[in-house]
This record gives sequence, structure tokens and C-alpha cells, in this order.
Amino acid sequence: MLQPEIRKTVEDFLRTSKDPDLKWLGEENVGCGSVNAAWRVRTSAGDFFLKCNDAFNLPGLFEAESRGLRRLRDTGTLRVPQVLLQTTAGENAFLLMEFVPARDEGDGFFAGFGRGLARMHRNTWKAFGLDHCNYISSIRQSNAPRGDWAPFFIEERLAPLLKSAFDADLLPQNVLKKFDELFRRIPDIIPVEQPALLHGDLWYGNFIRSGGEAVLIDPAIYYGHREVDLAMTKLFGGFHPDFYAAYREEFPLEENWEERVGLWNLYPLLVHVMLFGEEYVPRLLESLERYC
Repeated sequence: MLQPEIRKTVEDFLRTSKDPDLKWLGEENVGCGSVNAAWRVRTSAGDFFLKCNDAFNLPGLFEAESRGLRRLRDTGTLRVPQVLLQTTAGENAFLLMEFVPARDEGDGFFAGFGRGLARMHRNTWKAFGLDHCNYISSIRQSNAPRGDWAPFFIEERLAPLLKSAFDADLLPQNVLKKFDELFRRIPDIIPVEQPALLHGDLWYGNFIRSGGEAVLIDPAIYYGHREVDLAMTKLFGGFHPDFYAAYREEFPLEENWEERVGLWNLYPLLVHVMLFGEEYVPRLLESLERYC
């Protein structure tokens, strides 16, 4: 059941911003992964999406998510739900957004998605990183800006999670030596790219199929190498071929970009090791062996 103090805060906000005579018609608990509780809120002014969590357990989680959603939305390239309210009520933090219903894909869905992502990736910044830290799932993500991609990827992405996983006895000793070898090789492996605005966690669960358009949700944004987002789409099987063809038509990639998919996916695999344990270690090691 939705906490009374959250309902009151949301009702007061919607009566002020939408309709002073708004009627609360109910709420429905909906799935939202393993981190947050989520609700579809039904009112006389329409439906809304509400995510809730402990205000002290993951400090700044929804503030970072709302900033990420707004930055993606501001590009005007792909649809992103509008953030309506991000605040706390009692011991709870929550994020209120427009509700986007899932609908059957229209023709050309994945081609449109690929073109939109390519256009989003043309948004650049002065450095690799971001002007604030955020989260990927429930893991704090440092975005300290770096002038070059290789040190950012090593020091702000791989190394911190590698240390955390090793300290938690989730990785064998020889993995550290393998990663040290990889770190020496990375600058010679990767092509030069400008910083690109990334979704940061782009897998099948983090977009909504809403008719003919993809709607991005649950971002972990930063400015990075654009191949990272494309690699993440392939972590659990890959998107439709039309997605990649349309992307490359809109924003051409290096011909051998797929050879680096396993390299970029070392980061989300380390995230999965931290979240779900040793079952992801064999896949991490298999990817690592390709590059060192």
C-alpha cells in the first residue's frame, strides 16, 4: 500500500499543478526492478508514474535520475517521460512522472530508435564524465570529469567496481593481474571520439515500446564513448538489426566497433557481479580473456 504521507504530498501537488478539484481514483503497484517500489497512480486528471525508495538508503538517487531524465529530454531526440515532482515525504523519497503506456511497436520502431539514439549521441560536452555523480541501479557512479576517455573508463568505471568486488571476495586474485594488463592496453585499443551523451544503462528493460517510438527510462547518464551504449544493447542478446543499421546510417561507426563490445561490457558485468554475486563472474572472465 502506498504510504499516506506520499499520497498526500502527490495529491497536494497535482491539485496545485493540474486540477484543484482532482480526485484520487486509486493506485496500482507495478514492477520496477529490484531497487524501487513503483506505482501507477490513477486520478481524474490522468495517470501518473510514481517511484519510491527509502530517503536515507540511497541518498540523491531520484535527484540524479530526474536530472538525467531532463538532460536526455532536453536533447529532443528520443521521447523521455516528463519529470513532475522529485521530493521526500517522511522517510520516503519519490519521483513522480508522466505515465507512458506500453503499446505494440509500429513499423520501423527499431530503425527510429537507432536514428534517435545516434542524434542523442551527437550531444557533446567539454570532458568525459558529468557535472554530478549518479547511480547505475543501486550502485553509486562517479562521474569526475576527465579530458581523455581511457583514464575515465579505467579510473571512474572499472577500477572502483573491481576493488569493491575483490574486497567482497567475489573475484579470484588472478583477475587483478588480468585487469592491470588490460589497463595498459586500453589506450591502444580504443578509437578517438568526442564525449557523447549516453543513456548509460541501455538494455531491453530501460525503454518502453510506446507504439511507434521508444521511450527512455532509468538512465545512468554521463558523457562517454558512444560505443558504450551500443555495447550495452548487446549484453543480453542485442536489439533488432534495423536499430544498428539506422544508427550507422545516421552517425557512422568504426568498421570494427563490434570487436570492442566485450570491452565496454566489462563495466555492466562488474555491476552485475556486485548486485547479483558470483554467477556473473564466468562471463566477466570470458570477456576479459578476449583483450589480454
